Amino acid sequence: MKILLDEMFAGLKEYFEALGYSVVTAQEVGLKSVKDREIVEYAKLHDLLLITQDAKPAELAELTGVKCVLVSKAMIAQVADTKIRELYL
Repeated sequence: MKILLDEMFAGLKEYFEALGYSVVTAQEVGLKSVKDREIVEYAKLHDLLLITQDAKPAELAELTGVKCVLVSKAMIAQVADTKIRELYL
């Protein structure tokens, strides 16, 4: 599976690659500071799964049939909570 990391997740590229994914970042493909629609259109055109923390591109992706994972703050808190409980409670 090929992944497009939205700007806020560019630093995770090496981690996803280590997990076996083919990854490009929004910055690498010239999508720095572009409109959300442009990021979604790029993902669709290149058959990429978009990973973002922004609700708007995730919603646009859903509307246009683009594969997308929205990493919300609630999701991050749940992961942290699970780890805290596992290790310290």
